[in-house]
Amino acid sequence: MRVKMILPALTEASSPFFRPIKYSLFPPLGLATLAGYLDPGDEVTLTDEHVQKVDVSDEPDLVVIQVYITSARRAYELADHYRAKGAHVCLGGLHVTSLPDEAAAHADTIFCGPGEDTWPRFLADLRAGRPAPRYDSSERTLAGLPPVRRDLIDRRRYLVPNSIVVSRGCPHVCDFCYKEAFFEGGKSFYTQTVDAALGEIDRLPGRHLYFLDDHLFGNARFAGALFDGMRGMGRLWQAAGTVQSVLRPGLLEKAVESGLRSLFVGFETVNAGNLKEQRKWQNIDRDYGQVIRRLHDHGVMVNGSFVFGMDQDDPSVFERTVEWAVGQGIETATFHIMTPYPGTRLYARMEKAGRILHRDWDRYDTRTVVFKPARMTATQLEDGYWRAYRNFYRWRNIARGAASKPTLRGKARHAAYAGGWKKFEPAWDVVIRAKRAGAALPLLESVLSGFGARPAGARAGRPAAAPGERPAGDTPVTIAETRLS
Repeated sequence: MRVKMILPALTEASSPFFRPIKYSLFPPLGLATLAGYLDPGDEVTLTDEHVQKVDVSDEPDLVVIQVYITSARRAYELADHYRAKGAHVCLGGLHVTSLPDEAAAHADTIFCGPGEDTWPRFLADLRAGRPAPRYDSSERTLAGLPPVRRDLIDRRRYLVPNSIVVSRGCPHVCDFCYKEAFFEGGKSFYTQTVDAALGEIDRLPGRHLYFLDDHLFGNARFAGALFDGMRGMGRLWQAAGTVQSVLRPGLLEKAVESGLRSLFVGFETVNAGNLKEQRKWQNIDRDYGQVIRRLHDHGVMVNGSFVFGMDQDDPSVFERTVEWAVGQGIETATFHIMTPYPGTRLYARMEKAGRILHRDWDRYDTRTVVFKPARMTATQLEDGYWRAYRNFYRWRNIARGAASKPTLRGKARHAAYAGGWKKFEPAWDVVIRAKRAGAALPLLESVLSGFGARPAGARAGRPAAAPGERPAGDTPVTIAETRLS
């Protein structure tokens, strides 16, 4: 059987002028995982449209397309093309699960929810000549997961070829998150066995790893055992965690000992009232400053995530957020305009209130306002979002953040990481077009390691800081891999 797997490019990643490195970070692990279930005799190709063109002249028997909201239009174009050529077309992922009827108009088979249980059933049905038009996930387990087909991935095209996912979902229930819709009908957070996760890590070459899990620290027992097993492997790794998990005594220390050097943290907002409104319970009554100090004391860089446009935000929120983040010495920041994705509680609430402006999915990109804000105009929200990015990454603010580090090596690491991420996008474009993004990996490893330094906390034997008081104010891998950070 000739099988073609496609990850269509997100609308915001298809600019003809330059290609930000963020869209060439991670290979499509979800599709590569599904490929592991195919028979050895099947001919399979995997195309990631973020880094290569889709050859539409071929004639596969089976086409599998992973759909995000801002790639839906492109995904449907490809699906219609291959259906017209006689291929059996499968669609799955976050957007398909949220709007199955929309997706079904462009597919022979759709998948709702994670695919570890439904994909093998579909393959058996297909070979028996009776594939169903829809498969809904209900059994949630990672037992018996086959090795990811990394042989289908051209490592040279990605800055972070060693991305990995060892859990699915997240234990929290934030209103703006896709997770609850995607995992409806079964468990919304579950992990591999520690041995299976360590086995996958051991198969990866080199030093660097990036855990794409929505919340690697979500099961403290699993995470602690995983970090214990990784100790001594000589890895340098990055991941995502919550404010709550950073403050948990002992867990961060184990992570650092096993190689953690950078953490994506969802602070989301400097307005405490927004947290309750969005059911972000894990951030309420947490001292954000203490979180950053705890990470920095252990030599871990911080990528802070912030969402603008929640109902407590007014036009002052942009400057206040940037000033706070720069003052805290956060190395990198990711800003988003709040986006009510279909299938989420946020979308249902906004739709009921008549606040959804349109349903042009191409514009649901967290950079465009698609709802009526409560305390500012749509123009103020969009302009403030872009202004926050410009201001945070101004050289003077990068220098201010770097100056907060106590050592010259720490200052250099901060400047190199923040500046390299946002100030050299034209240079990244040249590297990406030359298919050499992976050649920059040694530089990333050098920056993450502090140019050879050990973490500050490890050198000094500094004790863990205690949780503070009040605040200052995310994969599922299947047909639905979640995040391009």
